[in-house]
Amino acid sequence: MSPGDEHDYRGKDQGSRPDDPYSTLGGTRQTRTRLPDGDPGNPGARRPARNSRSLVTITGIVVLLVAAIAFANRGGGSEDDASPGAKTSGSAGSAPTAATGTKPVQGKNGTIASGFAQDEQGAQSAAANYAVALGSAEMFTKESRDRILDTVYSPAAAGEIREPQDQAYSTDFLEHLGLDADGKAPEGSTFISRTIPVGTKVVQFEGDTAKVAVWYTGLIGMSGQDSTKPVSTTWKTWTAQMSWSDGDWKVTGASESDGPAPVPGDVAASKSDTISKAVEEYGGFTYAR
Repeated sequence: MSPGDEHDYRGKDQGSRPDDPYSTLGGTRQTRTRLPDGDPGNPGARRPARNSRSLVTITGIVVLLVAAIAFANRGGGSEDDASPGAKTSGSAGSAPTAATGTKPVQGKNGTIASGFAQDEQGAQSAAANYAVALGSAEMFTKESRDRILDTVYSPAAAGEIREPQDQAYSTDFLEHLGLDADGKAPEGSTFISRTIPVGTKVVQFEGDTAKVAVWYTGLIGMSGQDSTKPVSTTWKTWTAQMSWSDGDWKVTGASESDGPAPVPGDVAASKSDTISKAVEEYGGFTYAR
């Protein structure tokens, strides 16, 4: 939502005497006329003068509160209302975490979200969740990797990418990370691989096809006393080409590049057992644009 204009509820004419003690909201000047005293024994013969200034002041305050609440809750569906600074409903603008109002997902296929909307928001939500699945520790074991590929990719693309993926997760690669040939960590150690999307961007959208870029940070490494590959962070951009198939978005091709990467912070690295405990205690999310 674009920021609205500030409203002046004081009125157009403040009058020529702003210091008038009887001036109130709206610039009206209230005067009081004192009536002759009536019969002391008949109080009803004289009506005490009412302080209209207090009444108008209270009324003005109520109007301001109602207007402020209405302004804060004002919404719209135009392109300018996508998010502050956004030029179109598909652009992130200056508030990329603003909710879109579109229901992000209908269900799950195993542990992976599914049933995304056939629009730009749905394509972005799908790409973010697929990036999480493809960057998970489950990709390092053959059985779970095949299941993820079949869920995320279209049938044709999954068939083409399966062998290259098996070659990428070779025994030598797994050994380099401290894993055995089956992708399992040694006794007493925890292998960590997580992808955390930072933002998504629609590169191209044509109804039943979409190209979405996911900027993410990742955690990868072995947490353990004897680990020679401690958990470290990465920054990548994963770009997925997707098509609408059987009621959901499916990846038909993808590429990846380094960055954008921020300057590393000055937070001291945690001990390996602290990292292992955090991975066990903190679950992941279903991401939505």
